[in-house]
Amino acid sequence: MKLMSLNIWGGHVKTPLIEFVKSHSDVDIFCLQEVYNNAKSKISTEDRVVSLNILSELQAILTEHHAFFRPIVNNIYGIGILVKKEIDVIDEGDIIIHENLHYAGSGPAHSRNLQWLQYQSHNSIYSVFNVHALWNGQGKTDTPERIAQSKNIKKFISTINTPKILCGDLNLRPDTESIKLIESQMNNLIKIYDIHSTRSNLYPKEEKFADYIFTSPDININSFKVLDVEVSDHLPLLVDYDMQV
Repeated sequence: MKLMSLNIWGGHVKTPLIEFVKSHSDVDIFCLQEVYNNAKSKISTEDRVVSLNILSELQAILTEHHAFFRPIVNNIYGIGILVKKEIDVIDEGDIIIHENLHYAGSGPAHSRNLQWLQYQSHNSIYSVFNVHALWNGQGKTDTPERIAQSKNIKKFISTINTPKILCGDLNLRPDTESIKLIESQMNNLIKIYDIHSTRSNLYPKEEKFADYIFTSPDININSFKVLDVEVSDHLPLLVDYDMQV
């Protein structure tokens, strides 16, 4: 099985993104962050252009995939998973991992959700978790809100007794307590494979960590790569895996 995680930056680098996804249509599961779906306007307060229906545009390319969208802002912006139609998806949903009751409706200070999906393969059930975690405009270090968010993630995934993969843009450095909370029960592929950046050259800031893939010990990793392409200000993470026998 191949799984790719990518923050698509709202489809800002649209043509390269479309071509990249088309060239990787063999990927079984795409976990995407910063996804717009049938939006009338963007939530970003920045000047950059986004694609307001990028989910449908990606679906049009990935004709052999089903799309599952879990919005967090105004039913038009959030996270999504695209799964090959041949894969038997059993269930799917999301939970809130950080809640901002005073969100004004634009900008990145919105609540955060975790999308989950379970599928069956060769008489085994697997679980996939997709997340775009809290951004506070003050770097990628620990805060009480981020610690609480990681505790919420850990509590939820602890209830799932299957082989599992957690991926996405966590907006955290690898040396934070927030990451260590998740590492306490899952393998951090960013550390294991000694990855030094998950940001593309389109990202001008110094901090080069944001994106992660974690796997439970019963997942066998055939390969893991961070792909050096400019389709977003994040880099795609690609893992090839199966269940340990």
